[in-house]
Amino acid sequence: MPTPHININDFDYPLPDHRIAKYPLPQRDQCKLLVSTPDGITTAIFHQLPQFLPTHSLLVINDTKVIQARLRFRKATGAAIEVFLLEPHLPAEYEQMFLSTQQCTWKCLIGNAKKWKDETLQYRHPDFTLTAQRGTPTDDGHLVTFRWDTTSLTFAEILHELGELPIPPYLNRKTEETDNTDYQTVYSEIKGSVAAPTAGLHFTDEVLDDIRQHHIDIARVTLHVGAGTFRPVKTDDIAGHNMHAEHISITAGTLQQLISHQAKAVAVGTTSVRTLESLYYIGKKIMSNPDISPDQLDVTQWEPYDDTTDPDTGEALQQLLHYMEHHQLDTLHTTTQIIIVPGYRYHIVKALITNFHQPHSTLLLLVAALIGDRWRNVYRYALDNDYRFLSYGDAQLLIP
Repeated sequence: MPTPHININDFDYPLPDHRIAKYPLPQRDQCKLLVSTPDGITTAIFHQLPQFLPTHSLLVINDTKVIQARLRFRKATGAAIEVFLLEPHLPAEYEQMFLSTQQCTWKCLIGNAKKWKDETLQYRHPDFTLTAQRGTPTDDGHLVTFRWDTTSLTFAEILHELGELPIPPYLNRKTEETDNTDYQTVYSEIKGSVAAPTAGLHFTDEVLDDIRQHHIDIARVTLHVGAGTFRPVKTDDIAGHNMHAEHISITAGTLQQLISHQAKAVAVGTTSVRTLESLYYIGKKIMSNPDISPDQLDVTQWEPYDDTTDPDTGEALQQLLHYMEHHQLDTLHTTTQIIIVPGYRYHIVKALITNFHQPHSTLLLLVAALIGDRWRNVYRYALDNDYRFLSYGDAQLLIP
């Protein structure tokens, strides 16, 4: 299938500001749940989710954890400089980065960059001093090297002291103390995201227990959500949009779960979708080149549309598992740029739990690729029935 040409203006709907949820409900699992099947639409409460999921299905969650990625400095002149961490550069592995002592380098966005020339910025904490030195430009911003004058603190601890949790820009408010809990899933574990996988915010321990009692297995993947998730599509034709790359990791245990469930999954959130569907294309790479090195397994944006071969999904996952065993990889770390738009054929995801997404967004295209033009009825119904939209809003279960 060639690179798709889709007009993003066809994926629009009216979203008044007052329909955007500025805060979550006091109880996460009490939000509305819209259930859309080919037979129609049902309104439920999120804690009722287990009764709508097929017995013996596999629920896949993204266990990434949002980091306190926003650092604020002030120059001697009084000018405020904001440094927003995008992804680690040196060391490049997230785990090593957060364990760094004394020095590390990140790819960053810089707010008020014109006021920051070559000087070193300083933040004086009672127990240490953190400095920031701007380096070379990158595609998204600049490299920034951080140094701190103590070996007793890791960079994770520095961020805990000085960093601010970044909430979505469309909330039009500052981060509040409650966001530190509200903007994390109850199963968040692996630090690295600068935005939450928000479909997971509705889950509670009680809902997860109820899911297990309904004989539904739960598997974990990790995709570290980048700031690019909020990047608007600025070209009329989606073919001109540059999708951001994000770091993913998958364990051999999760692969085995997928294989035992005949490669059929209910994905929690678009991040889980992108991770799961990327696994198929990684398996395809291995099938065509069994000697490929692990650092060549990244999935590019248009890869699903450039390659017309379509091997069996179970075989692709089985080959990936054999590859990991051969290379003694308990966990595969790579990146994906995959973009999922109408015309895409899903290989692993058979249903999706997600929030309501912005107009003109790649996330809305992903939904349309799953349920077709039904997305218009779903969003019209949600607007007509007082559903709350975006990150802190209500949820939907979409079954093709």
